[in-house]
Amino acid sequence: MDMVPKPCLFIIGRNYTTQVLCRQRCIMRKFYKTDSTMNLNRQFELIRQSATVAMSDQINAMKASGHKLIGLQVGDPDFGTPPAVVDAALKAMQSGLTHYGPSRGFLDLRQAIASKLTRDEGISYDPASEILVTHGGIHGYYTAMQSILNPGDDVLVPDPSWATHSNMAIMLRGNVIRVPAPAENGFIPYFESWEKTLTPKTRVIVLNYPSNPTGAYPTREYLQKLQDFAKAHDLWIVSDEVYGSLYYSERPTCAAAFDGAKERTLIINSLSKSYAMTGWRVGFLAAPTQVIENALKAGQNSITCVAPFIQKAAAFALTNPEIQQATANMRAAYARRRELVLRIAHELESGKVLATPPQGAFYFFLDFRPLKMSSVEICERILEEASVGLVPGSAFGEQGEGFVRLSIAASDEDVEAGFRKIVEWAERQ
Repeated sequence: MDMVPKPCLFIIGRNYTTQVLCRQRCIMRKFYKTDSTMNLNRQFELIRQSATVAMSDQINAMKASGHKLIGLQVGDPDFGTPPAVVDAALKAMQSGLTHYGPSRGFLDLRQAIASKLTRDEGISYDPASEILVTHGGIHGYYTAMQSILNPGDDVLVPDPSWATHSNMAIMLRGNVIRVPAPAENGFIPYFESWEKTLTPKTRVIVLNYPSNPTGAYPTREYLQKLQDFAKAHDLWIVSDEVYGSLYYSERPTCAAAFDGAKERTLIINSLSKSYAMTGWRVGFLAAPTQVIENALKAGQNSITCVAPFIQKAAAFALTNPEIQQATANMRAAYARRRELVLRIAHELESGKVLATPPQGAFYFFLDFRPLKMSSVEICERILEEASVGLVPGSAFGEQGEGFVRLSIAASDEDVEAGFRKIVEWAERQ
C-alpha cells in the first residue's frame, strides 16, 4: 500500500487558495480511492487548516519522541487557571449543575459580562437582551457572522489577521476581501484601503485589536473615522476583542465606544487569554437585540448551551477581586517578557531579525525580511536547526510574508532561550 506523505504544515500567501486546491486534488487523486457519487462540501476547499495548530501538533509529536524543543508558537497562556475558579466550577458540579443550562447563558453571568463591559469599556449593555454566552471566542464569532451574513456578501478583513476571521466568513458563504495592513503603517490599514476595497455587496468589516498576530491596535480617532465610514455605507462592524485587556501603554478603545456605534457593532470576547481559561471554552457576544435573537438560534442549533458549571466559574472569575488581581499579575508577566525580548534584541543588535515592540496581545511579529526567505522556510529551518517552534507570518495573510510570530505566553526561561536561539540562527544565515 502506498503511504500518504505527511502534508506540508503551511500553505500560505496570496495564492494560498490555489495552493490548497492543487494540493488537496493531488493527494485525493494519488492516494485515495474516491466515489464520484459522494459529494463533499466544496466550501472547505477554500479553507486552510490552522497553521498554529499544525505547528503545535508537530511539536507535541516531536517532544513525545524525545526531542527537546522550545515551543513559542502557541497562543495559550502558560499560567494555570486560577485555583479559585476551578473550585467554583467544582462546587457548581457538586451542587448538581451538570445538565442543560439556559441557551442565552445564566443571568448572573450575563450581568457579570455587562458589568465588565461597563467597567472596562465604558459601554452599557442590557444583560437580558444584548448579551449571549458562547462556547469561547470562536463560537462567539460564528454566532455573530451567522446572524448578519448572507451568502455572497462581501466581508472586509485586514491582512494580516488570524485565519479564522476569513475562514469562518468563507464557511458561511461570504466573500472575503483582504484589506492590506502593511508593516510600514504599523499593521493598520491605510484608511483609503477600506474605501478602495468597498463594493456594492460589502456588508461587514471585521476587526481584531489588539491584533493576533501583530499586537497592533489603532487610535481612537481612527476607529471613530471607521465607524463614520461604516455608518455612511450601512456596514456592520464585527470586533474580536479577545486580547483587549492585554496592552502595554494606552488602553485600546472598544469598537463600540462611540455615539451611535452600538447599533452596528458586534463585540466578541472570551475569558481564554486574560483569565488563562483557553480550555474552558467560554466567551460572549454583545450586540444589538435583533442580532442576539439570531445568534441565540445559531447557538441553540450548534452547541445548545455552554456547560452550566463553566458558566458559574466564569461569573465568579469576572466578578471576584482576587481573580482580577491574578489576571493583572499575568499581564505584568507578559509585559516583563516583552521587555526581556526587547532587551535581548538591543543587546544582540541583529540586522537580520528585527523585533518591533507590540502594543498589545502576547506576540512579537518578528521581521525576517532582511534574510529574503519565505516565512515557511524560516520556521521550518528554525525548528529543525535551532529547535524552536514558531508560526510563519504568511499564515496570517500576504502582508505577513517575511515575518514570524513568536508567542511570549511561555515561561521567562523559554522566551529568553528561544529568542536567543532564533537570533543566533539568523546571524548564521
